[in-house]
Amino acid sequence: MRNEKQKKYSAKPASGQSHTTRPREKGLEKAAKTKPIQQADSFLDELKNDLMAFFQINDEQSFTQEQVLDHFGTGDRRMKLIIHGLIGELTDEGTLVRQSDGSYRADANANLIEGVVDHVNSRFAFVIPDTATGVRGDRDDDVWVSTDDLAGAVDGDRVRVVRFTDSRNAPGGRSRRRIEGKVANVIERGRTELVGRIEVWPTYGFVVPDSKKIYEDIFIPKEKLGGANDGEKVIVRLTKYPAPNSSKQQFEGEVVTVLGLAGQNNTEMHAILAEFGLPIHFPTDVEQEAEAIPTEIQAKDLAKRRDMREVTTFTIDPVDAKDFDDALSVQVLDNGNYEIGVHIADVTHYVLPGSKLEAEAYKRATSVYLVDRVVPMLPEKLSNGLCSLRPNEDKLTFSAVFELTHDAKIVNEWFGRTAIHSNRRFAYEEAQDILNNNSGDYIEELRLLNELAYKLRDERFKNGAINFETVEVRFRLDENGVPLAVYPKIRQDTNKLIEEFMLLANKRVAEFVHSLSKRNKGGEENTMVYRVHEGPAEDKLRSFADFARKLGYKLNVDDEHLSSSMNRFMASIEGKPEANMLQQLAVRTMSKARYTTEDLGHFGLAFRRYSHFTSPIRRYPDMMAHRLLQHYLDKGKPADREEYEEKSKHSSERERMAAEAERASIKYKQVEFMSRMAPGQHFEGVISGVTEFGFFVEITENSCEGLVRMQDLTDDYYEFDKDNYRIAGQRHKKIYTFGDPVIVQLKETNLARRSMDFALVGDKAERSSTDSNLSRSGRRSESQGARSGSSKGTSSSRRTSSSKRNEGAAAKGENRRGGRGRR
Repeated sequence: MRNEKQKKYSAKPASGQSHTTRPREKGLEKAAKTKPIQQADSFLDELKNDLMAFFQINDEQSFTQEQVLDHFGTGDRRMKLIIHGLIGELTDEGTLVRQSDGSYRADANANLIEGVVDHVNSRFAFVIPDTATGVRGDRDDDVWVSTDDLAGAVDGDRVRVVRFTDSRNAPGGRSRRRIEGKVANVIERGRTELVGRIEVWPTYGFVVPDSKKIYEDIFIPKEKLGGANDGEKVIVRLTKYPAPNSSKQQFEGEVVTVLGLAGQNNTEMHAILAEFGLPIHFPTDVEQEAEAIPTEIQAKDLAKRRDMREVTTFTIDPVDAKDFDDALSVQVLDNGNYEIGVHIADVTHYVLPGSKLEAEAYKRATSVYLVDRVVPMLPEKLSNGLCSLRPNEDKLTFSAVFELTHDAKIVNEWFGRTAIHSNRRFAYEEAQDILNNNSGDYIEELRLLNELAYKLRDERFKNGAINFETVEVRFRLDENGVPLAVYPKIRQDTNKLIEEFMLLANKRVAEFVHSLSKRNKGGEENTMVYRVHEGPAEDKLRSFADFARKLGYKLNVDDEHLSSSMNRFMASIEGKPEANMLQQLAVRTMSKARYTTEDLGHFGLAFRRYSHFTSPIRRYPDMMAHRLLQHYLDKGKPADREEYEEKSKHSSERERMAAEAERASIKYKQVEFMSRMAPGQHFEGVISGVTEFGFFVEITENSCEGLVRMQDLTDDYYEFDKDNYRIAGQRHKKIYTFGDPVIVQLKETNLARRSMDFALVGDKAERSSTDSNLSRSGRRSESQGARSGSSKGTSSSRRTSSSKRNEGAAAKGENRRGGRGRR
């Protein structure tokens, strides 16, 4: 059934009405004229939007002014004049086109925008408009589209969408304040393959997709089963997509890869990689090219390098690391200053432009870190061998060498290619023990580096850096990949020591490349790949400050020095049960860090310029930075900005996909870990989010998160109070809010959907008064409350799901999961 908006505007042509015979897609291949639609601040604005919607929904027809008046039931003379005037305005603006017979029709390109479908719910989707930067813009600009109006588009597809109303400033609940539209046509399919579990029947099969945003199973003809057996995980190539005129998302496909039996560790990790379009293996020709690279360093390789093999050098990495792409060297100079070398694997010495290795590195753009494995950007011959700065081996490096005073001030700096010899490989924990015990290998060097790192860190925060430190989870696995324990990663001084010197090198490389611009003709700026982080949007910041205020915390967003205010806020929540969730929310108010050739600075680090230079084994942007730095050291002219901007956007997108896969693997292992718990076991936790279908609880000891469903709260009739981010009982006035401590037990786990349900055992819920000030905000008020599909301000615990696939779990798509932080 078509939605109410469609019913309101849909029209049948009257007798004798003029028609157009053009296909809907005609002219859409042209560049869209993206005229901003009028926000409805007044009655006239709303009426104008209604007229626009009427024409654009019925865009295959044309209408006379009398027919429009008849459709809107207008008899009043003044209203007729107003509608005549508004039709004239729309024609002048190019939204409507006047036909030769005096009738009007919608311009095919007016208010058409391109974007990507985010199918957040079985009933509706959002189309996320393209932005110049390639980074998601303000969520208020997203276009709400009913599933009926997707015109055959599915999650991830690039589409053209026509916007037919904008009620963002209209009164009423937030869920009605939005831009609405319909898909005009699909430009490009986002998914050609899907991953899921196959159900085999005598004459056909069905694949149940792993993706939470695909709501129908995929039909597989018997001859296309590819030898798959019932219950196996498979990769399916889609051969048939939903029809444009159908409200059902009916797929057909063929099995191209059988991953293995569902539930087995290797199968599930491969399934996650496939789900996010990430590679599992290297092509044979790429592996062969890597194997052909000589392992011995030749004399010619050393000829133009600074030889630093006699300087004390070591690496500090995670205990299970194999790709050591950075090392530090230390020596005291005759003048009493310190020479600190930051030495980075010289990957671009081995991976040359135009090679198969280069093409594959660009395609992948990043290594992917799942719970139990690393999927490297480069073949093992390079990532763990030639380029890895292993101890007691000569290695080729690209270095940033600094002369520092006792106060960690830079006196001199040098950038260039070097040769080093690492004397020792430390794990973080091992180096920390040496510092703690004041005894062990290279104690003086470690102590000096730690003291300098503290001073660099203090200076960074004095200049406005923000102290974002979110909890990362780690797993202890058995030989079959089964999780035996989940625990938080502990950041110690040695972690921060390495971080500070990597930040220093990344910052100074960016500044150095920029400084060389002054020698260019006309002062043309050198092209560089920067890692940028723009400041937060004021409205998001104010929403978060209000959120925190309801929890009893103060964040002054009017403070001239926002970073100081944010750091005071971070200090005030430290050690509190809700600290982890608030830190995650604070991070989400900020812009996403990304790669670009634009010189925009890094807000979170308070650096005027910043690049990624220190991890070329696992990040393609670092390879670009190495090449650009050497190009300018060789007195080259500014590189092609468009080429590097395109590569930067690609790298940002691949980084995002890798991060999603990493979070999915963590969530899977958390659910698997909890599925092994003894029945009836109780867990202490805190409420980490409140939605219309229940609240999420994060277990304190292991950060595993699950849902307590509203329908399981049988002691009262509960309603979701969206404005105050809480659910409240109608009879007993009990409230459940963000940050409340609760006791839960495991009710159900669903490994296929990477989700789990909890049952509430005990709580410390408040009882509301008539005008309670105890309400607190829930961290999913935007991502899951506002996008829950509810068109009312409250929703009840008695509401049941009508979808085949569980609505609550589907909306869980944006839950916080663990992962690696990226600066």
